[in-house]
Amino acid sequence: MERVRPLHTITENALSPEALQSLGSMEGAYDRPFVEKIGPQPVAKPAPKTSPWPGWLSAIAVALVAYAIHYLPFPPFRVAGEGGVRRPVSAAILAMFLGAIVDTVIPLSKTVLEGAKHAARRTIPITIVLTGASLSFANARTAGLRACLIVAATMTVAMAAAWALGKMFGVFPRTRVLIGAGTAICGNSAIVAVAPLIDAEDRNIMLSMGAINVVGLVLMFVSPLLGAALGLNDEGYGVWAGSTLHAVPQAVAAGFAFSQKAGGLATLVKLVRVALLAPLLVALAFAYARSRKDKIAVHYGRLVPPFLWGFFALFLLNSFGFLPALQFQNGYRIASADVLEQAGTMLLTLAMAAMGLEVNLRTFVKVGGASLAAAAVASLVACAASWALIRGLL
Repeated sequence: MERVRPLHTITENALSPEALQSLGSMEGAYDRPFVEKIGPQPVAKPAPKTSPWPGWLSAIAVALVAYAIHYLPFPPFRVAGEGGVRRPVSAAILAMFLGAIVDTVIPLSKTVLEGAKHAARRTIPITIVLTGASLSFANARTAGLRACLIVAATMTVAMAAAWALGKMFGVFPRTRVLIGAGTAICGNSAIVAVAPLIDAEDRNIMLSMGAINVVGLVLMFVSPLLGAALGLNDEGYGVWAGSTLHAVPQAVAAGFAFSQKAGGLATLVKLVRVALLAPLLVALAFAYARSRKDKIAVHYGRLVPPFLWGFFALFLLNSFGFLPALQFQNGYRIASADVLEQAGTMLLTLAMAAMGLEVNLRTFVKVGGASLAAAAVASLVACAASWALIRGLL
């Protein structure tokens, strides 16, 4: 049984509300939770409305600077080889890094931070939907059933590793479950969705979200380099990134930083993991139902985020050749799938810039050491398991 301690006795492991808000920006894709208590709830006083435009304009400025750096005409931003010119430093990852630096160096107003959060929440779902235009059944067949097996096995290993390592490091039991869900499925979204099912306290949520976001941020930056060092091809790296990176935008950005093909496959594999959040929540809801002392309502119809349906709609349209192409009289042809793909890339960079503006690097040092260690090692175990399975199955 979890040993309960008052919050004021664990200040060395807890995060302030401002820090939690900052770390919570890393997912930014859609709102949770889908589980709530039945009965009258305290009515929160509505917050005063502020204009989102300062945050949007700040994110756009950061994205433009990221693109300017991305197109610098010298290595490592421009690398010429036998296969042509490559730009391995992703504008999206640059945008996230620049945004975090800005928020750490320059104190941003609450209006800017709220606007940046608004920008991230509005652009990321559209980004994921547009990514579907670059994929088809041909992409899915490159991995197929084997990729699904790798995802399922990696998720199982991640959950088990988080629980075992958390116990070894002395992490609270509920925090272990949340770290496992965040590592195995989709970062903050999984944590916030699972928390009410297991009666998680604020400290459990703060510790798990802080640890997951620190580890996820590091993995997003180093994953493309590790993939190249391990000798993974586009297919292998796409499956690896999609099956191990925590948040949806992290997997998408890291995938496209490696190559266009890897980015598309990483997105597809990652969204398979997102869809598996639904059965995980159902299983946890039933598993913990007997231990609950109060009644809860589970919104099963909302377990799958809406953007997932939009993604698969474009995926199917592209697979069956229903996305039109513009044909000009001079013979120039523009495929609408390519236009949608480029629009998605630009929106991803904007979203990462907005999310970076919400991340203050100083808050990372306030994360509990035990939770951070458990999350880091569990993620490494998951990465190793996924890599071994890819070597054996793909």
